[in-house]
Order: sequence, then C-alpha cells, then structure tokens
Amino acid sequence: MNVAIVILNWNGKELLERFLPGVIAHSAGLASIYVADNASTDASVAYCKQAFPDDVHIIQNSQNGGYAKGYNDALKHIKSDLYVLLNSDVQVTKNWLQPVLDVFKADTTIAAAQPKIKNLKKPTHFEYAGAAGGFIDSLGYPYCRGRIFDHCEEDLGQYNDTIEVQWASGACLFVRSDVYWQVAGLDEHFFAHQEEIDLCWRIKNSGYKILAIGTSEVFHLGGATLSVGSPRKTYFNFRNTLFAIVKNVKGIRYIGIIGIRLVLDGIAAIKFLLEGKPKHLFSVLKAHFSFYKNIPVLLKKRSKLNQNRDYYQIKSIVYQYFIKRKQSYSHILRKR
Repeated sequence: MNVAIVILNWNGKELLERFLPGVIAHSAGLASIYVADNASTDASVAYCKQAFPDDVHIIQNSQNGGYAKGYNDALKHIKSDLYVLLNSDVQVTKNWLQPVLDVFKADTTIAAAQPKIKNLKKPTHFEYAGAAGGFIDSLGYPYCRGRIFDHCEEDLGQYNDTIEVQWASGACLFVRSDVYWQVAGLDEHFFAHQEEIDLCWRIKNSGYKILAIGTSEVFHLGGATLSVGSPRKTYFNFRNTLFAIVKNVKGIRYIGIIGIRLVLDGIAAIKFLLEGKPKHLFSVLKAHFSFYKNIPVLLKKRSKLNQNRDYYQIKSIVYQYFIKRKQSYSHILRKR
C-alpha cells in the first residue's frame, strides 16, 4: 500500500522544527512525507528544503485557502493509495502507523480512520480534537469517545479497542485516496473547522466504514492555528455545523433540526453575553448570517449527495451533558 503523510503548513516553521523530525523518524519505510505549504510568508519552506532535502517533498499552494482548499489543492499532486492528513502540531509515536495500515489492508470497505489522539500538554488525557473517535447526535452536535464538549477524559485504556465511528479527526485523518475524491474531497466552503465531519458524513452516506483504532496513538498540541477561545473559531464551528446538517441529514427532517439549532444557538449566544464574551456572541450572529447567505449553495450540494437517517447514537448530547450531567462517553452509553 502506497501511503502519503501530508502536513498542511501555514507560517508554522517552529511547529515543523519541533514535530517534523519525529514524523520522519517514526514513518521511515512505511510512507512518503509531504509538506503542503499554504503560501507561507515565514521561512517554513526554506527550512524543510535545507533540513530534510531527501525526506520531505514540498508542495507549494498559491494561496492560503484554509484547511479544506489547502488539502484539496495539494492532494491533487499526490498519487497514493492512502492519504494521512496530519496537523503540523501532532507528535507521533514509534508504532503509530503500522496498526492503522494493517486495518486498511484487511478490509477494503474501511475508507477512513484515526488513532487515539491525546493531549500533548496533558499526556494522560485525551485531546479535544477527536479524542478516541467521533460521533454526532440527532441535532448535529459532535462529540467523541473521551471528550464531551470541553470535558476530556483521562486515558485509562478504556478506548484501546477498534470500533466503527461516525467521523475521524482532521488532526490525524487516514483516508483512502479513491474514496476521498469519489465524495469530492473536503468542502472548501467550510474553510476551516468541522470540514472533516462533513467529509466523513459523506463517506458514511456512501456506504463505507470509518474506524477509531485504539492500538495507535498520537499527541496533539492543539490551538496552533486558532485557540479554543478564539471568536473566529466560534464562528466557524457554529456556521459549519449548520452547513453539514443541511447537506447530510436525510429527508425534510433537516429543516426541523435547523430550526431547533437556531434556537439553541441563540441560547448559546446569550450565555456568551452573560459570561462577558461579546465577541463570541457576535461570532454566533455572524455565523447565522453567513449560513442564510449560503443556503442556495448548500441546497444545490445537497441535491447531489446521498443522505442516511442512521447517523447518530443518541438524540441529544446537550441533554445528556448539561441536564443529566454525564461527562464521559461510556457513562452516556451505559445509562442513557
């Protein structure tokens, strides 16, 4: 199996200096390594060429199109059976690749996967962006094994298994190249954040499996591009969730879900105001206006896609977490 590890970079020389040597060392003989540069203005590209002339291939995009366009533009230049979309702030481990590759070789219906993703700043715990595999509730709210909203569990080996999930994290996303292009790749309208959820949703709706593989683990720094507390991140998260719902929920049910989400988003905006975060309130409003503006485009995309009703495990992660006070994935499933 021909494997390409592709690291998207934008002005991330310090991150490349810190994490790229480990990727090279722990991927030798198993994969080719590419740095896809999103029109950086720092010395990122020069550093890679000088430090790793024989180990890293450079693809230079003409503009910073964000995560989605950046990867789409770069992957068009790579011929490989399997892509590994790896964030530049991920620290890989010695045996991170082989367990995942073995799974892909054994079952051709598996189209995408992720390892366990743990917090580099707090290595005993799972990391926000993906943890041990992602799911979506009936209202489109994402959550993970090991992470419900902002609560991240300690890794006690509870998710060392391999299971089918709804979505795999874009921080370390393994995806078959033919399936990636079959579903038209990442949606560039998302720009950044939750575009991997939309991609995986389309992959699942096309009949393929997505796995979380607990025998492999990596450590994610997180917040290297946009911090958790960034109003811009709030904007993308609120807007892009609405985008994904319109595109991927089966039947007219998506209309009712959007209506409920708009109410809940309004409550979230009020909460931001009460917490003294007016910028986040305006980010929610801005997200909604952008969503309304893009409805015609979203409906056109929807008409070309497959939709599947069976995309969720539980009806409301909001209810389970905020009302019933269940903070772990295993607790929610055991007693829901």
